Amino acid sequence: MVRLYKELFGRGPTKVKTDFIGGDAVLCTLEHSLTQAEKALAELGEHQRLRDTRMYFQYATEERFLEVIERLTGRKVRAFISGLDAGKDVAAELFYFEPAQGGSPSAAA
Repeated sequence: MVRLYKELFGRGPTKVKTDFIGGDAVLCTLEHSLTQAEKALAELGEHQRLRDTRMYFQYATEERFLEVIERLTGRKVRAFISGLDAGKDVAAELFYFEPAQGGSPSAAA
């Protein structure tokens, strides 16, 4: 995620944490990823405009996010949700997996 953010936004986050959730999802929390221009928008109180712009770029490049997670986990992503708290400079990338083959949805856990 750090490399992908750097490629897509020109700056990678300085703090990242990735957690598996119940075996069927992955949550990536990224902090301090705003560019200088995005920080300026946040300082102006333009949090919604900043979120809208960031989300536009996130979903325009959705396939790159999915490719990274699917390659690293070996699981097919069925849903991708991206969010940003522009005031706190914390982003979340949430990936839900297709049910694992040969068992219950969390069989891969």
